[in-house]
Amino acid sequence: MSSHIVDAIGTAHSGLVVLDGIGMGVDDVVRLADGTARPVPGTDAMRRAEESWDAARQIAATGRVYGRSTGVGANRNEDVPTEAAAGHGLRLLRSHAGAIGDELPARQVRAMLAVRANQLLAGGAGLRPSVITALCEALESGAHPVVNEFGSVGTGDIAALAQMGLALAGEHPWRGATPPEPQPLDNNDALALISSNALTLGQSALALRELRGLIEATQVVAALSLLAVDGSHEAYAAPVHAARPHRGSAEVARRMRELIGAADRPTPPLGRIQDPYGFRCLPQIHGPALDAADALEQVLAIEINAAAENPLISVEDLAAYHHGGFYQAQLALALDHFRLAVTQVARLSTSRLSTLNEPAYTRLRPFLADQEPASSGVMILEYAAGAALGDLRAFSAPASLGHAVLSRGVEEQASFASLAARQTLRACRAYRLVVGCELVAAVRALRQRDLSPEPGLGAGLALELAEAALEADPADRPLTDDVTAAAGLLDRFTDIWRGSTS
Repeated sequence: MSSHIVDAIGTAHSGLVVLDGIGMGVDDVVRLADGTARPVPGTDAMRRAEESWDAARQIAATGRVYGRSTGVGANRNEDVPTEAAAGHGLRLLRSHAGAIGDELPARQVRAMLAVRANQLLAGGAGLRPSVITALCEALESGAHPVVNEFGSVGTGDIAALAQMGLALAGEHPWRGATPPEPQPLDNNDALALISSNALTLGQSALALRELRGLIEATQVVAALSLLAVDGSHEAYAAPVHAARPHRGSAEVARRMRELIGAADRPTPPLGRIQDPYGFRCLPQIHGPALDAADALEQVLAIEINAAAENPLISVEDLAAYHHGGFYQAQLALALDHFRLAVTQVARLSTSRLSTLNEPAYTRLRPFLADQEPASSGVMILEYAAGAALGDLRAFSAPASLGHAVLSRGVEEQASFASLAARQTLRACRAYRLVVGCELVAAVRALRQRDLSPEPGLGAGLALELAEAALEADPADRPLTDDVTAAAGLLDRFTDIWRGSTS
């Protein structure tokens, strides 16, 4: 990166992310995608990339290397003559830059740029280092190439990355700020640049960050619902979870005790023996979602820092290893698992919403209605939440069940991790609206019962925020704006969940 960029630390963005091909995490990808941090390539990592580039050119000059001195896919056995090598790279990019569908949002494309720059610094691509510098300059300035939605089946985001490559070469449009100077890409650069799942990984990181936060926020909403129905604390008792020590479930129970001020060994309440599943099984349903989020993050931590290009350039061996490291089975399965777990959590929210509508649990009128005869109150929220849950359930269909046979049969399998990532991103909005419906009902019930948590508890802070944002009028009226406002509060509820131990 040019010295004037390195010297500009802190002028445009807050914070730095050092790209080293080793330690980038999900939060780093999100910060770079959002423009709240700026990238700086690590010195050792750039040296590694330079050594890889030198080695790759030596290897390609003395032997057959897929994509450098040969065609790709079913054309892998077709040699590229030396005199045609210079144009082979650009022709490869032009032919593969055929992604279709809508333009992707800037944030998703920036996430792709960040992941790809970091992967190249792992030192297995054999790509000219100036490309890494250009990607970092684009992230710094806010420029991003036009990238369309469809083109990958989970065996490399080659269409999207070819569009990025053509943009780097000066042949494809950019959006936003001034783009980096055009790069002289050739046969030693093209396949090395596009042999990656950087778009899928970037989208997965964005989706994981948002949904993990929403899962945490949902527990805060559930704490308010528990208070509104005089729920039992027994389901969160420490002995229950010590006897069945799943990590996620135990963590959820512990956080719930902190949010509501429950004892580790609470005394049984008077009245009903036990609560509906929406409260009683909350740790057993939220816990697996936290575990699934952790599992997905572990996969992403490996892939974001992986030298997975095919072929892999080994500087030590001065060899190009042809392999299938681009195949994203781990990611597809982790994303599918995560979405299924998220859907369980959202479905439990609709169960609590139904309970909040029952006078037997709230001691209020059905549907939390006002005193007018036959008022409907929040009745419609069950329908709205059910509709959003329907979308979420559809998005949770396992993408890894997909199948494709491509390129004249030589690529006879596909992971569809790319679809899994898109579906996980799409799940975010539907999930948020489901929980927003519960929050509106919980706050209305607490207001009508004139209940509030003890001062200083996380649930108390959440109720203060919600009461300030949500209309108090209990009369029959459209609740669209209420749910929108409630859904917007959930990110602040995430902060409450994460600070509930402080």
